Amino acid sequence: VQLQASGGGLVQTGGSLRLSCVASGGTLSVYNMGMGWFRQAPGKEREFVAAIKSGSSSTYYANSVKGRFTISRDNAKNTVYVQMNSLKPEDTAVYYCAAIRGRPITSTLKNAELYEYWGQGTQVTVSS
Repeated sequence: VQLQASGGGLVQTGGSLRLSCVASGGTLSVYNMGMGWFRQAPGKEREFVAAIKSGSSSTYYANSVKGRFTISRDNAKNTVYVQMNSLKPEDTAVYYCAAIRGRPITSTLKNAELYEYWGQGTQVTVSS
């Protein structure tokens, strides 16, 4: 499975961006995999942002983005999105999408080390 992330860019505080993650190269679909978004800012560890459970519409968010970010998927396009609104300078980071096969539980979805597939990352910069 290959993941291709896109949609990053430079935006002002309060602006919005939508990141996309297209899955290809395998028989698995985004519907049948746990899908997550993580981010890594310079000098910081990679952190969980959002996830959507496989075979379900259940979504999970980091407290820092709750109410501002929305994760979703389009099964027909085999794509997962994260809509990011009310962006803040502290949201500046490289954003990565990731996938894990099966039906991982919530704690697994929030753990970057347990994901099997990763996209290449897309830079999001929020100016103040």
